[in-house]
Amino acid sequence: MDSVVNRRKPVIPVIRAADRSQHIQEANLKERHLFVLKKLLKRSHVGFLLKELTGIAKILNICAEKVKDHPEYVSILNEALKICRLPFLKEKASDEVTYAQDVIEFLSHMGCLMRVSDAAVRQQIVESVKSFYSSVAPKQQPDGLQSTSPGYRLQLLELSDLAQTLLLSMATLKTQPAIKLQLLQTLQILSGSSDMNCALILNAHGAETICLHMNEPDPSGQVLFCSSEILWNLLERGRKDEVTAQLSSMECVVSLKEAFFHLLMNGFQHADLQLRNDLLVITTLIAENPNSLLIESLFAKQLMGLVTFPELKTQNPLVRNLKLSYSNEDLKMKKLLLNLLVIMSKDFSALQLYKEEQVMLALLTLVKPPAASSERRSGLRHWSSVQQEELQLQALATLATIAPLMLDNYMSCQGNACLLLLLDWCIGQDAFFGQGHGFHGAGGRGSKKAQMRHCIRVLRSVTSSGEESVNQDLCDQGTINQLLGVLMQMEASPDEEDDITLEIKSDIQLILSALCEADMHRKELFGSEGVEMTLHFLRKDSDKFYSGLGHNKLLLSTVDCVWSCVVGCYTTEDFFLVREGVSLLLDLLTWSPRCVHGIVLATLLELCDNANTPSHILSWRDDGGQTAPRLLLQLWRREEEELGVGRSQHGEITDPQRPILSHHQQENTQPPLPANRASAAVLEISENLRSKIYSIFCKLGFQELPGLSPKDYVTLSVVRRYLDFKVGEVWDEISRELSVDGVRPVSPDRESLSTICKIAEDTAKKVTAEQSSFLEQQEKENVSEEELMYTELKSHWKQLELTAKSWNDYVSKTSNYEILKEVKAERKKHIESSRPKVKLEAAAAHPEENFMGQVLAVETTGAQGPAGVKVTLARAAIRAAGPDHVEPATQDPEYFSTVSVKD
Repeated sequence: MDSVVNRRKPVIPVIRAADRSQHIQEANLKERHLFVLKKLLKRSHVGFLLKELTGIAKILNICAEKVKDHPEYVSILNEALKICRLPFLKEKASDEVTYAQDVIEFLSHMGCLMRVSDAAVRQQIVESVKSFYSSVAPKQQPDGLQSTSPGYRLQLLELSDLAQTLLLSMATLKTQPAIKLQLLQTLQILSGSSDMNCALILNAHGAETICLHMNEPDPSGQVLFCSSEILWNLLERGRKDEVTAQLSSMECVVSLKEAFFHLLMNGFQHADLQLRNDLLVITTLIAENPNSLLIESLFAKQLMGLVTFPELKTQNPLVRNLKLSYSNEDLKMKKLLLNLLVIMSKDFSALQLYKEEQVMLALLTLVKPPAASSERRSGLRHWSSVQQEELQLQALATLATIAPLMLDNYMSCQGNACLLLLLDWCIGQDAFFGQGHGFHGAGGRGSKKAQMRHCIRVLRSVTSSGEESVNQDLCDQGTINQLLGVLMQMEASPDEEDDITLEIKSDIQLILSALCEADMHRKELFGSEGVEMTLHFLRKDSDKFYSGLGHNKLLLSTVDCVWSCVVGCYTTEDFFLVREGVSLLLDLLTWSPRCVHGIVLATLLELCDNANTPSHILSWRDDGGQTAPRLLLQLWRREEEELGVGRSQHGEITDPQRPILSHHQQENTQPPLPANRASAAVLEISENLRSKIYSIFCKLGFQELPGLSPKDYVTLSVVRRYLDFKVGEVWDEISRELSVDGVRPVSPDRESLSTICKIAEDTAKKVTAEQSSFLEQQEKENVSEEELMYTELKSHWKQLELTAKSWNDYVSKTSNYEILKEVKAERKKHIESSRPKVKLEAAAAHPEENFMGQVLAVETTGAQGPAGVKVTLARAAIRAAGPDHVEPATQDPEYFSTVSVKD
């Protein structure tokens, strides 16, 4: 009974008349909206007008808001988005510019429609955006309307927020994997077609977003591929540093690690292996960022296990279950891992990881000479000979970077012995034909040149570190003699030199320099064989210096080898001097460019500590007869011209207050440097050649230098006082710095500074006076030589006049009979007057006659005609023989001209 009494009647909702009418009104309004929208879409089935885009965008937004409560609007949105695939329409050509901002806002509103949860709407949006990049044939347009240009919409899309909005909508697609894949494909198209789209995606942290969603459940198996492609587009077309910064977070690194090892263990198809390698490349780029968390995420530790596989046995469960197919993609992965070692070596913690994972031992195992085919284990898969060669060269290139950073580990693994064995194999005569594949195998096809090149590079890198234990170990194994033998064997080879061969020779010389520089015993081991090697390369043809193949580097390394391996050891120095090594260095100064002069002069200066060197320098002459002192003074003048030092046309000092100051120092107005830094006056000593030339002259002396001209003596007077001028320049700089700093020295110091500056100026004035005396003396000598030349010219012209007069006389006597008779009468009269007054009777019966006797001399004067011959005759008197015959007195020879002989 109680239950019946307490039973309540069901509540029946009361519908008021006003609410019912409102409901009916809303239903009618919705139907009217749908009717109008369908009519509008039907009218715009060939495309939306540019001027109507603003209104259409508002309508689409209203429809998007009503979809949740009224699913009928979904079809309207889908139909409108389908029309968006068509090109926009314009009534006038200027509409594209007029309504550009409306188009930008409309495209941005399209991206905002991704908030609609309906899968069909989202699919229509991404398909519409993808259609922008495909050629859609426009339908027949109504009269007066035209389609916009093909690139118009794409150009404005870059100015909208569409790319960013689509990226941000990925977070809402976890339950719609098919739409997510289409969205990724759309982002792939956007990022691959425009740098501006990449920038927009990056501004929205696109790289990080893509990376974090790449490992979500994916029935199609394409999400990881599309994500990788988007990251590649962002790296190639966007800002690389920003991409790597976004991917360096712990979450992104872990996501990359999961994706990589998933493909490593489960990927067997070629596309999977390629994708695995792509992710490894992205990881390598991340490793270049110093803030990356590869080590903290344990990703690097797991990758180190792959580096040592399969060369070393390991208990790592990840690697123990791994099976390589030894395909080209596996080879690429191995090479990428070796390259990753080089990238990560900048981090000290990475070096500690290398030691823990025995990376050095794995690298030295890879660089061993290839085993003979009979030694390969049968029945086991392994790298092919071509692949083994590429890995060997890649490992050598990696060692060149890592070995100097891990010398203790390198020595514990006997790295020197391993490399020297490889070097022996490189110069061996066994048959080996390098394939020359890959970047590191360039130039080594058909030979072992590539292996030798990289082996020498590793030795150069470990010796240049200066670690004494490493260098001593190399010397104990006979590396000096071995390298000298390799170098001369290569030089004796008939093969034509190329850039790789020259690089190997140069690197060998640098290794020898590093080994012998600070050890006398090693210089003795270098010995005469090494000296002959340096002399051989110093005699190289100078025309090859500018060949572009590397002869310039080889020449510099040769001079450095002389400095490090020859200088300082008297036995090698003396042999170098006897073999005319100094002459070769001076020859090098005559033709080499200015960049080489510094090291050559420094080497000559070091050699001058040997007492025998100055005589070799002073006795040197070049092809033109120029002496070494004159060559050095020419270099001094050329250096001062480069520095802009003030000099007159004859080389005199123009400013006694700044006798050697360069133009740069005069214009330098920078504030004073700290006390722990060298000033400009001190730095200038090491930056040019003047200090070296002055030091060499100090060894040679400043007196009785051969082959100097007056101009050279003018320059020499400056060189002799270089140190005095430099001291004055330093004190003047100190005085100016005190003045700039507002420091006033105490009176005694101030007087000392003034006196020092005055002494330097007086010294410059004395040198100027000395230079003037040299020039005056030279002027007097020039005048004297000029007067002597004029005297010789006058004598020459006088002789020509006498010769011409003699010739004229001869011609007049032969052409005019009257003149001939006068000459004969004059001669006869002269003969009569020269006879003695008292004559012998026998002479009266037989009168004395003169005859031409012996010809004493015949000379040629060079004139034309008979006047060009000068004959010297002896005159003799002949008388009849008689009892009272008396020999006439001997007369002096008489010089007859050609005319007199004819008479």
